[in-house]
Amino acid sequence: MSARAATGTRVFLLPDLGEGLSEAEIVEWKVAVGDVVTVDQSVVEVETAKAVVDVPCPYAGRVVALHGAVGETRPVGQPLITVAPADGGDEPAGHATYREEERAGSGNVLIGYGTGHGGTRRRRRPRLTLAPEPAAAPVAEPAVGSVPVGTVGPSSAPRVPAGAGTDTPATGASTDGVVPPAGGGTAPAGGTAPLVISPIVRRLAREHGLDLAGLRGTGPGGVIRRGDVEAALTTAPRRHTDEPGRPVADPAPAAHVGPVPADASDVVIPLTGIRRVIADKLSRSRREIPEVTIWVDADATALLATRAAINAATPDAPVSVLALLARICLSGLRRFPQLNAHVDTEGQRIVQSAGVHLGIAAQTDRGLLVPVLRDAQRLTTRELAAALAQTTAEARAGTLPPAQLTGGTFTLNNYGVFGVDGSTPIINHPEAALLGVGRIVDKPWVVDGQLAVRKVTQLSLTFDHRVCDGGVAGGFLRHVADCVEQPALLVANV
Repeated sequence: MSARAATGTRVFLLPDLGEGLSEAEIVEWKVAVGDVVTVDQSVVEVETAKAVVDVPCPYAGRVVALHGAVGETRPVGQPLITVAPADGGDEPAGHATYREEERAGSGNVLIGYGTGHGGTRRRRRPRLTLAPEPAAAPVAEPAVGSVPVGTVGPSSAPRVPAGAGTDTPATGASTDGVVPPAGGGTAPAGGTAPLVISPIVRRLAREHGLDLAGLRGTGPGGVIRRGDVEAALTTAPRRHTDEPGRPVADPAPAAHVGPVPADASDVVIPLTGIRRVIADKLSRSRREIPEVTIWVDADATALLATRAAINAATPDAPVSVLALLARICLSGLRRFPQLNAHVDTEGQRIVQSAGVHLGIAAQTDRGLLVPVLRDAQRLTTRELAAALAQTTAEARAGTLPPAQLTGGTFTLNNYGVFGVDGSTPIINHPEAALLGVGRIVDKPWVVDGQLAVRKVTQLSLTFDHRVCDGGVAGGFLRHVADCVEQPALLVANV
């Protein structure tokens, strides 16, 4: 949705980026106040817990406000950019209007990143009126290169961004989204309410019993950022509240309530963004899935020789070892479809997928991601190799859309690139199985009764014991190992 003023200005709210994402961090503004934008022009680059995406604006006109500075986390449904008619008239020329189905859910739906989730409505926070700042109180300057929050036109006075769901002009005069101190109390008498925009900041302060009224924000116009709260938590004694709005000093150490303060030498890393998503997903997998891991050593000498022969014949279209392993997995899943499935706990049933949506675990600077190749069984080995190379490169660059990071039915994890032999990998919930591949190294191996040096790797299969028993899992893993040792078996199975 958008907030629209009587003057024709339109406030574009951070859209729903799909897959349950509730917030995004501003990476780079691509426009500035005063610029003229066209419909669907990319105006900002944001980073979600899954990817870095460009956000297009559905309105045309002149930019009169950018809501949020670089590095600030914005919740879905909060103001992102305000656009006024470029010609000064009542209606922006050629403005885009969202389809009704794109108006559902929390905020606008970004085209290509999922749809709304029904008629869920966001609860409006009560509006508060800010008392005027004391004349002598200094105002924190924005960081170099940051964008003033809520600034309109040439005015240099800091403003408070309008909250989600308001219909006020983007003049920064609205105080929706500014909340009282953590705990629900009111602002101190004769003072001002703390400038807090993000609900993440409020929740963090509330969970740690931190009184926001005592903080001075470093954000534009004195807005309190998450970094301000985290800094206060690591440098000041914790406080808790016996009653809403009544912070009291910590009790004696023996009766301390709440988190124990970190030592000065500790490094405190907030579990946010992709790290939080990874933690939640892996924890859920371990809670819900009765997993079992089995493994076997395999002689990969013939597999490497097959790859060398393929690449020598077609050097312009090389095939990676990972692509051959993916082809082998697809062959195994064709014979053992029980592992290409998930458990529907609510429906009390096992759902075997018609297509293989192959997830490939990829280590990136942002953490472990699992991009998905949909209907991988339809691809040739060369097409698999090309798709794997492109997908993993985009994952490391952070340019994959969120939709390509979910929906897998089976995952292949090549942890051998880290120089390790084996692992007991955690299943990528809600999938039912994951194949792990260790490094390929020279080891003594018995061939035709004689000891030889061969290229050996360890294969590990972790599976959900609810979808199958050891016979199916062992059969799949043995098939994979046989194909690694005798790649010609793949031809017979195609």
